[in-house]
Amino acid sequence: MSRVDRKVRRRLLGAASAFGVLFAAACSSGGNSTVADGDLPAEIKVVSVTDQTGTTAYVGNSQLKGIELAIEEINDQNYLGDSKIVLQKRDSASDTQTAVSQATEALTDKSVSALLGPVLSAHAVAIAPLVERAGLPTIFTQSGSEGVVIGDYTYRATAPMETYFVKALERLQQQGAETVSVLYNAGNVTLAGLGEKTIPEGQDKYGYQILSSTSVQATTQDFGTTATKIAGENPDAVIVLLVGAGNSTAMSQLRQAGYTGPVVGNPAAGAGNLAPAGAAGAGMYWATDFSFHQKNETSQQFVEAYRAKYNGENPLNYAAEGYDATWMLAHAAKNSGGASRDDLQRGLEQVVAEGFDGALGPVRFEGNDMRVDGVLVEWNGTEEVLLDGQESAE
Repeated sequence: MSRVDRKVRRRLLGAASAFGVLFAAACSSGGNSTVADGDLPAEIKVVSVTDQTGTTAYVGNSQLKGIELAIEEINDQNYLGDSKIVLQKRDSASDTQTAVSQATEALTDKSVSALLGPVLSAHAVAIAPLVERAGLPTIFTQSGSEGVVIGDYTYRATAPMETYFVKALERLQQQGAETVSVLYNAGNVTLAGLGEKTIPEGQDKYGYQILSSTSVQATTQDFGTTATKIAGENPDAVIVLLVGAGNSTAMSQLRQAGYTGPVVGNPAAGAGNLAPAGAAGAGMYWATDFSFHQKNETSQQFVEAYRAKYNGENPLNYAAEGYDATWMLAHAAKNSGGASRDDLQRGLEQVVAEGFDGALGPVRFEGNDMRVDGVLVEWNGTEEVLLDGQESAE
C-alpha cells in the first residue's frame, strides 16, 4: 500500500520506541516455551497481522487469502514432513497502534516462529524495529516505505514499484510520446517518488519532455481543473499516479476535457478501480508485479489453485504476494531443517540468495528486498488485459 509520509514516519518511529518499553517488559516475563533450534516441531506457529477490517481491508483480506492458500498447500503436500504450519490471524483494522500491539504480543510469545507483516507502511515502519530487536523473522508485503527492511530479520515480498515502473516508460517510448503531462498524489511517498524523481529523470533516456507536473493531496477527489489544463496542453501522453477510485475519476474527467491519448497509471488503478469509468478508462495502462493473466508456469499454477479454493475468483497482486511470502517461510524451514526463529532466519538467507519461482513469477532479491520482472496491463474499457508481449494464458 502507500508509503508513509516522512513526517508521519518519524512520529511512528517514536511510537515504536514507546512500544519497545512494553516489548522489553514482556520479554522479561519469559513468554511461552521456545521452539528448539534444529527442530521441526509438529506445529510451526506463524502469526499474521493485517487489515481484515478498516480502510485497506480489501488489500489485507486479499493478502490473507494468498497466505491461507499457501499454508493449505504446504501442509497438504507434507512439504515439511509431519510438521504443519499453523496460522494465527490478527486484525489490525487499519490502526497503527493495534498493529504494533498485536506484533508485540507475537514477538513476546516464544512459541511463535515467524510473523507475516501488515500491508500498510505506517504499521510496518513501527513494527520493524521491534521484530528486528526480538529476532523474530518477519516478512512484510506492500509496505514500500524506507525503514521496513532494516536488518537480518526483516524481509519484504513486494518489489518496490520504481523497479518495474520503467516498463511503462519503455512503452511510452515505443508509442513515440515526446511530450507528457503528469498528475500525481504527493501524499503517497511511493507515487511522489515516481512523480518527483523517476519520471523527471527518465526524460533523456526515454525521449519525452514534461509539459507540466501537478501534485495533489491524498484527500483530493476532484481533478477537473487539472484535467482541463492537461487537455489544453495537448500532450502525447499523460501520467496519472493516484490511488483507488481517484483513477476512475481522473480518467473520466480527462476524457470529458477532450484528452483522448494514452495514460500511464500504477497498480492502484487495478483491482476493479477503473470499472466505474468504463469506456472512459480505456487507454490507461500500468506496470504491476502480478497479473492473473501472466503466463509463467508457477504463476498460472497459483491462479488455478486460487480459483479452485475461492470459487472462481481471480487473485489480485496482494494475494500473490502473501502466497509467496508464506512459501518463503516454508522454504526457509526446509533449508534449515528447523523452525526456531534463528533456524528460519538462516533458512531465509538461503532463500534470498537463491531466489525461487512463485506466484509472482521468477523471484530474486536485493538484500532482503524482493525483485520481480513485472508485467504491463491495460484497461480496455471492460477489463484488464495483458500488454507485455504475452498473450493471456486463458
